[in-house]
Amino acid sequence: MAATTHTVTNQAPPLVGYDVFAADAALAEGVARHAPADLLNELRAELGELGRAAGSAQAQEWGTQANENRPVLRTHDRYGHRLDEVEFHPAYHRLLGHAVSAGLTDAWGRPAGHLRRAAGFMVWSQTDAGHGCPVSMTHAAVPALRTDPELAAEWEPRLTSHGYEPALLPAADKPGALFGMGMTEKQGGSDVRANTTRAVPLAQDGAYALTGHKWFCSAPMSDGFLVLAKAVPADGGEPGEETGPTCFLVPRVLPDGTRNTFRIQRLKDKLGNRSNASAEVEFDGTTWARRVGEEGRGVATIIGMVAATRLDCVLGSAALMRQAVAQAVHHAAHRSAFGGPLIDKPLMENVLADLALESEAATTLGLRLAAAQDSGDEQERQLLRLAVPAAKYWVTKRAPVLAAEALECLGGNGYVEESGMPRLLREAPVNSVWEGSGNVQALDVLRALQREPAALDAFLTEVGRSRGADHRLDGAIKDLLTELADLDGIEARARRLVERMALVLQGSLLVRYAPAQTADAFCASRLGGDWGGAFGTLPHTLDLASVVRRARPES
Repeated sequence: MAATTHTVTNQAPPLVGYDVFAADAALAEGVARHAPADLLNELRAELGELGRAAGSAQAQEWGTQANENRPVLRTHDRYGHRLDEVEFHPAYHRLLGHAVSAGLTDAWGRPAGHLRRAAGFMVWSQTDAGHGCPVSMTHAAVPALRTDPELAAEWEPRLTSHGYEPALLPAADKPGALFGMGMTEKQGGSDVRANTTRAVPLAQDGAYALTGHKWFCSAPMSDGFLVLAKAVPADGGEPGEETGPTCFLVPRVLPDGTRNTFRIQRLKDKLGNRSNASAEVEFDGTTWARRVGEEGRGVATIIGMVAATRLDCVLGSAALMRQAVAQAVHHAAHRSAFGGPLIDKPLMENVLADLALESEAATTLGLRLAAAQDSGDEQERQLLRLAVPAAKYWVTKRAPVLAAEALECLGGNGYVEESGMPRLLREAPVNSVWEGSGNVQALDVLRALQREPAALDAFLTEVGRSRGADHRLDGAIKDLLTELADLDGIEARARRLVERMALVLQGSLLVRYAPAQTADAFCASRLGGDWGGAFGTLPHTLDLASVVRRARPES
């Protein structure tokens, strides 16, 4: 019998068996704030059920398995026939199926649909972020399809269905459908006007044959894809120089059951997001597609999809930040060092409070923007035009540094894969890259400022609702107005300008809605200038213990 060398003590128990929704005060309060009163109990019950599922040992194990067993590409069968299929671990299908059944692709037209869907997306994304990609793109495809009422009537009920079937079948034969997207090409990246994929019209009205490639195509086992290509004359001539890309719907399987030509060349070997397959695909001239929207107006057609997926980048990053903070606070509450619990040590308390502020600000902002999507008000629509790219820029930039600091709170344990923290750290940068990098977001904000004055009016009205509540916020708004009035070198200053806009908007929301100690700490650090370059540099005179207690998840 082996001798016992030691007894395991002073290790934090797993954060499992808890309600991810109810344990997140900022999220639960945000839903209560923005939800219609007659729907609040229904939303709480729905999100509580999803939160308990997300916090279960089973769902957490699915997340681990889906990331440890990456998708595998099968280009051919044993006889040499093209397959172009991607095999996923069963855990991936369980996560994705649960997301669909929970309504995370069904926001459009439901009461408080965007709010309830955003909150659910933030809850369930904490199990695994990778499967959230097809969930996000399916949700976001709806506004693009609505530019063609006939296509919308055919496809929208499938995309908003709560049924999931992974097999490659005609979409009409499935309980629901998922969508992917292919915009970028090798030579162009974000510059989609440099795309070379060509679309030749066929005899059937609105039908085209595509020839070309897509450098990034996420979720290649989806039922349909929105892609951009340049329409050319039927004789195969060149499009005019002024012709922009056109949006097309490429079904994976044609209505007669034959597979559309969709050549998967390889899967990307990515830093993170490993449970999700991102592929390079080719169209060989026989790929059938249906035009969506007007010819040459593809960017305008697909912009609604881009706006929705950009907001999901905010929500996904906020979810990742919340999970990282929850793990860090949970660990510190159960770990003792140097004579007492880590959570009570002044310097650790400062770090945890700083992380909690960042997380709550991201959650509060994301829910505010989701609620704006539910509103039919024109001013809310104008607010989204500026606030979404600004939020996408800032929140996704903060996620990687927050994940790294939260990992460090666990010490060496955090650097070990079993803790789950390395997966969060690898995952964190993807939303900053996806749907346009930081520079693309900053330039989009400048474009809106220059061309859409109503968007700036809506933004200033929103932040102005907190005027007079905190002198540091008032000062930050005044400084922002000064920056906005100075057009000299504005493109080179765009990142700083957009950062300040995001921080002012977050500060305004926290001053209105968060506990006083949370708003005070945020304004003192992010807006008052008394903030260092790393987390854990908050003024020591603040009520940091209350901020940390608010962020603590309870089993």
